[in-house]
Order: sequence, then C-alpha cells, then structure tokens
Amino acid sequence: MAKKPFRQFVCSHCGAVYPKWVGQCEACGEWNTLEEEAVEPLAASSARGGAVHKGRRVKLEGLEGIAKPPPRIETGIVELDRVLGGGLVPASAVLVGGDPGIGKSTLLLQAACKLASKGERVLYISGEEAADQIRLRALRLGVGKARLDLAASINVTDIVATLEAEPDVKAVVIDSIQTMWLETVDSAPGTVSQVRACAFELIRLAKRRGFSLILVGHVTKEGALAGPRVLEHMVDAVMYFEGDRGHQFRILRAAKNRFGATDEIGVFAMTDRGLEEVSNPSALFLAERRGNIAGSAVFAGLEGTRPVLLEVQALLSPKNGDGAPRRAVVGWDTGRLSMLLAVLESRCGLKLSGMDVYLNVAGGLKVAEPAADLAVAAALISAASGVPTSSGEVYFGEVGLSGEIRQVAQADARLKEAAKLGFEHAVLPRRIARGSARTKPPEGLSLKEIGHLSDLISPDMDAD
Repeated sequence: MAKKPFRQFVCSHCGAVYPKWVGQCEACGEWNTLEEEAVEPLAASSARGGAVHKGRRVKLEGLEGIAKPPPRIETGIVELDRVLGGGLVPASAVLVGGDPGIGKSTLLLQAACKLASKGERVLYISGEEAADQIRLRALRLGVGKARLDLAASINVTDIVATLEAEPDVKAVVIDSIQTMWLETVDSAPGTVSQVRACAFELIRLAKRRGFSLILVGHVTKEGALAGPRVLEHMVDAVMYFEGDRGHQFRILRAAKNRFGATDEIGVFAMTDRGLEEVSNPSALFLAERRGNIAGSAVFAGLEGTRPVLLEVQALLSPKNGDGAPRRAVVGWDTGRLSMLLAVLESRCGLKLSGMDVYLNVAGGLKVAEPAADLAVAAALISAASGVPTSSGEVYFGEVGLSGEIRQVAQADARLKEAAKLGFEHAVLPRRIARGSARTKPPEGLSLKEIGHLSDLISPDMDAD
C-alpha cells in the first residue's frame, strides 16, 4: 500500500527540519521562521531496499598536485568582473540579491547583452516580466540590438528541457529564483521547498552542462536573502546589490566567492541610461564636499582591495524634552557610535550626554570597518567645538575603550589614494608595535601619528 505524503516544518533561515511547528528554531535561534512543506515518501521498493542503488566507490586523491586557476568569461563590465574575481566561471552558480527596484535586473541585463555582443550564447529567463517588457528596457538602456535569447517562464521543468536542447550556452540568467515553480513540489512559488528544489535542479544542470548560472534573489526587510539559508550554501558566489534609492550610487558587494576574494565591491551610478561604472569612486563621493564646515571629516577607508575616501558628517544639537538623547546614524553602526561617544566623554572630557547626535556617511555607502572610528571622532569633536577640520586632511584608525588609537590594515594603500586625490595631511595611528616598519608617506603627503583620542582635541577647546 502506497504511503501518503506527510508534512514537515523547515526553518527558512537555516534549513533545519522539525516534525511539528515551534515558535523558535533550536538550530539558529530565530523566531517564527518555520514554514510547512509537503514531503513525498520513498517508493515501496526503495523502502524495502530491494532496488536501492548500492553506489560505487569514489576515487580518492592526495592534496598535493597542480591546481590551475579556473577559466574566466569576462562580462565586459569591469566593476562586475572585479567583484566576481575576474569574470564568470563556467559551471558556477552566482546568487545576486538586493532590494526591489535597486537595479539587479538592469545590471544583469546589461551584462548579458555585453556578453551576447561578444559572440557568447546567453539566455535571459524571466519569471516576473514578459519578453516585450524586457525588450523595452533593453531599448532604454541602449542594448536593444544585442543577440540575446529571451524567455518568460516559471516552470523549471520546461526551462531545464529548453536548456538541455540548446547547444553552446555560456551563461543563463534566472530572474528571479523566488518565482520559479517545480511541479513535483506541492507548494506555491517562493516557499522554502520550492526555492530549494528549483535552485537544486538549475544548479545541477549548470554543473553538468558547463554554463554559468546567475540567480536573482529577493531580500527580506532585514536585508537577508529570502528563502532558506541553505540556498547561499548551494551556490558558488553570493553578491548583494546595495544602495539608497534616493542616491545615484549603487554598491555590488561579494559576501561569498569560492573563486575570488570576498568583501570586494563594485561601484555604479544609476542614470537614465542604466547603470554606469564608477572607476574612481573616491572622487565621486567627495565631489559635493564643502570645506570649512564644522562636523565634517574625510575617512580613508578600504572596501575589499579598493581604497575609498568618504566624507563623514556629524551634527550635534541640544536635547529637546526629558527623554533620552537621540542617536540617528546613516551608513555606520549605531552601537559603535554609542561606544565612541562614551569614550569621548569618559576619556577626553567632552560632555555629549545632553546632546542629540546625528551621523551620516555621505554618498549612501555603508561602512563596517573599525578604521572609521578616528574619522567619526574627528567629525564629532569638530561639531562639538565648532572648528572645521582641515580640508586637506584624512583620518583612519581604530579607537579602543581607553581612548588609544589602534593600527588598521593596509595603511599604505589608504595613503596612496589620499595623495592621488590631492590631500596634504593624514592623521593615523602611531606605529609602536615591536618590529613594525614605519609608514613611508607618498610624495606631498605629511603624516600625523597619534596614540590617544585626546590628541585630536585642541588645547583651547572647552572640555568641561
């Protein structure tokens, strides 16, 4: 007698399986992430073990040997190739996530058309738009004459059959994986089971046929990729397309890459003709900076292997009412700002507890590295004193709880970028570690090495 399908609950965050619904996933600790899915039981012959494939012994190899770097297919978009590690790798799967309307489809359509214009066979399969809508967008982007093959379908079985019959396919774009549907899975598109099963079928086909697979993924309101977290483990690279829709800048960031560096970024500008590459993001981020304004400081940051100069803006105002002072942050970590304010008050004598603090990283880029501490502190001290920082000065360094300035990575690359843009002074941590070589400044750039945060405060500044 055939067994009936049964139900199980799968965590959409980590993929853990439970026989019944519970409020909190015991594996990852997330709340209300369990979703119900139907599971088909094994066939009766498989359950008895009569027709089960015993398997073959796999070949074991030693660690030593010559491993050649994987071949690359350059997309023609330099910023995208930078994040990928040099281009697309055949038989690889790439997952691109981002907020709705941020430009994921625009970027991938431009990349697909550039690949197609180079003579490569590229398929663009959309589950959200009709072919005519994609044609209109291609015309607006100026790539309407590219020899790109389009399809509008959500049925993965039909898509797999089409790809099996098409020869010489180099790359396939699926927009998006949350809209795909597999007949053998008893659930709606976008559910945990559908996303996982559809991605598995497409990735398995890409590995077998040798084409590069690019999956577009939606993100949740928390900024994580929608669907099971196991989807990120199934692909070879995960990239996030970030940016504020109110700004023209877009950042493509690699969160995982089996064939290249992680935390690498590509910078784009959204225009009426689509996404344009930004080869020198530092100059663009600082283009609208006005000098001689209190509360502003330039941070020499590092995104992946690329140095980027950004403007950090701080504004202090007296607290209104009897509640707690306001701490509003855009582009930086709120908890790190609270820590830095506590250090300035406890170690440097600044009285900031009765002030509302507003902090902004201009340009829409999100900064995560601790090296921004010194630039943020300089902006806060400038805002508190009313004395502008020097227009030709940059800052970088990590601040400890005792107020000491700690070393950060790749100081030379930061200094070279500052000198290239015409800055004359750099404030950085003092080299006191045993055996460390002193930083040699580029020509035209003088260094001011400080050991404590109080060195930023001028002697005539009121700290009472």
